[in-house]
Amino acid sequence: MPINSKQKGARFERQLASRLREYGYPARRTAQYCGNTGDASDVVGLPGLHIEAKACEQMRLYDWMAQAKRDCTGTGRLPAVFHKRNNHEILVTLELPDFMEIYREYKVGMDLKGRETP
Repeated sequence: MPINSKQKGARFERQLASRLREYGYPARRTAQYCGNTGDASDVVGLPGLHIEAKACEQMRLYDWMAQAKRDCTGTGRLPAVFHKRNNHEILVTLELPDFMEIYREYKVGMDLKGRETP
C-alpha cells in the first residue's frame, strides 16, 4: 500500500509539535496556507524561528531551505528545516550565519551563567 505523502507530512508535523511541547514550548501545527493564519510555518511555537517540517527519504535540503527562506521573508524570523527519514531522529538544518547568531546568544548566556556561580 503506497504511503500518502500528505498524511505522512501531517503526521510528522504533529510529532514535531509534540516533541517541542516536551521541551516546554507551546508548539502546534498551523494551517498550510498563509491566508488562514498569516503564518506559513508548518509548526509554530519556537519564537524567532520559521519552521519548515519535512519527512522524506530523499533529502532536498537546499530546496527546502529556499522554501523556508521564501516563506519567512520580512518576518524577522530565522528559517530552519526540521527533517527526518524513516526510523531516524529529527535533525535541524540552519544556514551558518543563522546558526552563529543562535550560538552567539547561547554562548553569552553560558558566560553569564558562569559568572553567577562561585
